Amino acid sequence: MGKTAIVYWSGTGNTAAMAEAIWEGAKEVNPETAYFTVSELSASDAAGYDTLILGCPAMGAEVLEENEFEPFFAELESQIGGKNVALFGSYGWGDGEWMRNWEGRVTASGATLIGGAGLMANEMPDDTALAACRALGKQAAAS
Repeated sequence: MGKTAIVYWSGTGNTAAMAEAIWEGAKEVNPETAYFTVSELSASDAAGYDTLILGCPAMGAEVLEENEFEPFFAELESQIGGKNVALFGSYGWGDGEWMRNWEGRVTASGATLIGGAGLMANEMPDDTALAACRALGKQAAAS
């Protein structure tokens, strides 16, 4: 089992709730799982983890948050080849285009996308979505 980190950005608390549930699941498998907001970790430090669980909600025209998360991910993107990466985030409109684009960037960088797709929750995650988050945390931490 390698080093695992959860790194996320949240504006309204919805993606933060998802991150917390993912961390709960991940700690059951790997108690050493690290947990950061995107402002607490540099891309170069994030690249030191074997498994990354990255979270960001859809913003504006279905894009990653542009002031903190997008610059972080743009720098990290070239350093994730060969790593296991899970994606998650919340949205309030649209059809998940931001997640499909993000998944494409991850796989184009040579990373393995855990679960084959990102995990999305519409607005505040309900109990079903939180259970899916805990399951994703367990799956990612075991990779």
